[in-house]
Amino acid sequence: MTFLIEFLGCKVNSYEVEALANAFFKQGYELFDENKHNAPDVIVINTCAVTQTSVTKDKKLIKRYRKQYPNAILVVMGCYSQYKYDYVASELGANIVLGTSNRTKIIDYIHEFLANRKTIIIHEDNSKDRNYERISITKYISNTRAYVKIQDGCDNFCSYCLIPYIRGRSRSRLPEDILSEINDLLNNGYKEIVLTGVDMASYGLDFASKITLSDLLEMILERFDNLYRLRISSLETSLIDDKFLSLLERFDNFANHLHIPLQSGSKKIIKLMNRKYDVPAFINKVAAIRKIRPDISITTDVIVGFPGESEEDFLESYNTCKEIKFSKIHVFPFSPREGTLAYKMVNQVDGKTKKDRVHRLLELSSKMEEEYYNMFYGKNIEFLFEEYDEKIHAYKGHSSNYLEAFCSSNDNLKNECRNIVFSKENCIKI
Repeated sequence: MTFLIEFLGCKVNSYEVEALANAFFKQGYELFDENKHNAPDVIVINTCAVTQTSVTKDKKLIKRYRKQYPNAILVVMGCYSQYKYDYVASELGANIVLGTSNRTKIIDYIHEFLANRKTIIIHEDNSKDRNYERISITKYISNTRAYVKIQDGCDNFCSYCLIPYIRGRSRSRLPEDILSEINDLLNNGYKEIVLTGVDMASYGLDFASKITLSDLLEMILERFDNLYRLRISSLETSLIDDKFLSLLERFDNFANHLHIPLQSGSKKIIKLMNRKYDVPAFINKVAAIRKIRPDISITTDVIVGFPGESEEDFLESYNTCKEIKFSKIHVFPFSPREGTLAYKMVNQVDGKTKKDRVHRLLELSSKMEEEYYNMFYGKNIEFLFEEYDEKIHAYKGHSSNYLEAFCSSNDNLKNECRNIVFSKENCIKI
């Protein structure tokens, strides 16, 4: 049997579909190739529900595959199907609907469906579940950069976010499982490991031993001498403790890039968002990092147009970002999610105002990104090249501080490191 597998959304979703692909291969399934096969036997879609735009993309993708391959077994899983499981089955035509658990049983559900051709909906309340679902990867389908999921769920309950209700409580993966997976990936030739999770700052807090993410990072960095680069997909400021800072100082293979979501630089809005820090503390943490790594790339997420955000609040947030000098800001207009506290808040901001604020903050982001890139033009920088782009006939890759560049070569540079002179002509800005 052949399978086609897709995901929308975050790095966690990416990891989960790769883990499922590994499971399919172990059971003798073959990856669908449109040049060899007329249609896949099984389609798996891992969905996202973080914004209304994400949901729109989910629906579009599900409908497209249902129409394109009407006879395939369509499996829909993830955050959106946890949120709207009945709709996904009855209106979108999924044959098997899972939420954010029971991923390890997908092949069993496929066999069950083949036996009786009845729609299967597995929807469990995971709000009290503290057990991490053990899925793993030894090899990626196409990635050069290997993601390793270390944690699931979230206990923060930010007022705008559905994820704690959909993904459930924070649950940590056992350190020995993480180390074993990293060992397998390194033995299979992967050079860069990217740790990912829903709320990695809470890693280990559900263990009796109360180990922290900094403890886990130390285990990884000390154990694997053959690890070229360790990267963290995203982290909260609560993780940045003395041990974390010491690891940045001790290990050169700890990537020179951190993504730290700010969400807002307004004191009032941060409180309304139920974020667990204040602006001065955030600024101090960034300053402590830059004292050790002056040229580090620090990127962030910011939501604009949160309920009650006045022009003064927006300008406070804007100026906070300007003061911190992020190398890039990912800007999102507030997306009301039914079931969250923010959905019912008064003083909702109109769409036109949100659009204007997105535009202004993106302009600032572009300016700061250019200022950051200017620090490196003309310098000889090492890149890990990840893929060949047929359109530009060159290999694309990233540096430790997440600069992206391309390089033309007659040699196969995929998964190879090479020093190049970084310039305006070979840089890529996303």
